[in-house]
Amino acid sequence: MSFSESYTVKFSTICEQTLFSILSKEEQTFISEKAERHRFTLQELRQICEISRDLNMWGEASIQQRWRHFPVGNTTGKAEKKTIINQLKTDWLALKEHATHYPIVEAISLPSQKLKLETVDKKQLGLGYCPVASERTRCCNLVTLDAIDNCGFDCSYCSIQAFYHEDKIYFDQSFAEKLQALELDPNQTYHIGTGQSSDSLLWGNKHGILDTLTAFAKANPNVILELKTKSKNISYLLEHEIPANIICTWSLNTPIIISNEEHRAATLDDRINAARQVADKGIIVGFHFHPMIHYDNWKVDYAKIFHRLQASFTPEEVALISFGTLTYTKSVVKQIRQRGLKSKILQLPLINSDGKLSYSEETKLEMFSHAYQSFEQWHKQVFFYLCMENNRLWEPVFGYAYPSNEDFELAMKRAYIAKTAAI
Repeated sequence: MSFSESYTVKFSTICEQTLFSILSKEEQTFISEKAERHRFTLQELRQICEISRDLNMWGEASIQQRWRHFPVGNTTGKAEKKTIINQLKTDWLALKEHATHYPIVEAISLPSQKLKLETVDKKQLGLGYCPVASERTRCCNLVTLDAIDNCGFDCSYCSIQAFYHEDKIYFDQSFAEKLQALELDPNQTYHIGTGQSSDSLLWGNKHGILDTLTAFAKANPNVILELKTKSKNISYLLEHEIPANIICTWSLNTPIIISNEEHRAATLDDRINAARQVADKGIIVGFHFHPMIHYDNWKVDYAKIFHRLQASFTPEEVALISFGTLTYTKSVVKQIRQRGLKSKILQLPLINSDGKLSYSEETKLEMFSHAYQSFEQWHKQVFFYLCMENNRLWEPVFGYAYPSNEDFELAMKRAYIAKTAAI
């Protein structure tokens, strides 16, 4: 076997450990030709494939277009390869370090969605704690209730995609029986959220989910049940009597982020209008700005939403406003690249932040401080908090910090109880 043939066999083997197989045919052909010339190692090929995938997702000039303009001078062999790879990485990093610019589009073109709704018989109730809680971040100790598994929205940044890989939505066929049998301490206050493994309102009352949750809230007045959503599907809430201990919260983002990254979710107008109708029904609402995303016009665009909320709602109607941003594990980054949606969500300088990949602390402080100061008139009447962020950010953003997760949890529950009790 010749040296060239030997590398061809090796190349086929190492390709299996990279994103090569999901690149376009044009990218595969180009990279194969360059690999034949430069004898890429596994690590080099992995980096090249990831960069090629990113450039395609970001809508930037392709790896083929960039490669032909790399200055190699009189270098040859390993020196030429090193020069080219360094230049490729430099260009890629430069795109991540400059402020991201989003195109103005109504929506990203997506493949048709063929979701299958299935009922399954789970062995136990999907009750647990926030799956992303960490000792390195300040956490409210939210109790999560998985009423539904998987989401029909295609938000490019969502961590749910790292847990569910099929186009199936799962409903527990004995969910009502399990929840009814749940024994809670009547002397303890619980904050339970159903928006972790799916959207709380997207599927409405499918399989009696909202009937079950409403009955549970009525039977357990010591529970604060939070329905978190990006949906406009509020018909059930408007048509039924909703107990005061159910609060409905909307995750909001700027129109340009919604159209580019929050695929299939309701528009900003639809979300705010839905929240207004729910508040008119006497249901306490809340808003999550999580993730806030840094791009060239972020400050102006988010400020418009902050102003709009204060013009559209009274602080008595709003229980909470939270801020947070993109935080990734390596597995989620890998899954985002595997899906390959047109997205600029990875076009940011990811750095290690409390065990995960995120923005720099300087960027976070700028975003969160701007957001909080924009709500100055509401500071004493609405509960503000940072979601999944290190406690060291609280003092410079809010002017105070909680010494422990338990203190944070207690303050949150007291604030929510005060709001729901006032209805």
